[in-house]
Amino acid sequence: MYIPKMNAMTDREEMVAFMKRFSFATIITARENFPTATHLPFLISVHGDKIILTSHFARANEQWAAIGENKVLVIFTEPHAYISPKNYDKELNVPTWNYISIHAYGQGKFVTQTDKVIEILEKTIHSYEMAYMQQWNSLPEDFKLKMIKGIVAFEIEVTELQAKKKLSQNKTEAEQRSIINSLSGSDNDNEKHIADYMKRNIEM
Repeated sequence: MYIPKMNAMTDREEMVAFMKRFSFATIITARENFPTATHLPFLISVHGDKIILTSHFARANEQWAAIGENKVLVIFTEPHAYISPKNYDKELNVPTWNYISIHAYGQGKFVTQTDKVIEILEKTIHSYEMAYMQQWNSLPEDFKLKMIKGIVAFEIEVTELQAKKKLSQNKTEAEQRSIINSLSGSDNDNEKHIADYMKRNIEM
């Protein structure tokens, strides 16, 4: 990913927090020079100096077969906002787009033990809808096992993170605050998120 120095995100905790917050990501693999992408919910965990991404494919999705072959890429990106030149002091300006994106590269491996797959599913439930655990626990074991046979669980140990936050760092503080005020008043959640991230960036 092209990352100008001023847009580089280098704080590991900040990157992990972003991936956890916007955890519905895109996984990209390649076989025979043909790229394939799937959109999946990910669990992000930190074990010492390692970052592990965990998810599962539908077994019918043939992309799972490429997980263990080559390095894979997972893209985390969510909030983005159109930036109007009306926020700038000078007329000699053009529109742009503010966004945050993290590219996580790593090596994938399959999780095949039934108890480990169930653990992944239950951690996913805890992450996205803890209240569902009561219903999950009441489901018949044979139903759960049948569902598990229909998925392929995997983990990716991250070997490289490329992170970019393009938040108008090249503009004056007055222009940045004008953008923040404009986006904060929007009805669009993405634009509000970008305004919040811009506020944090100015305060850092």
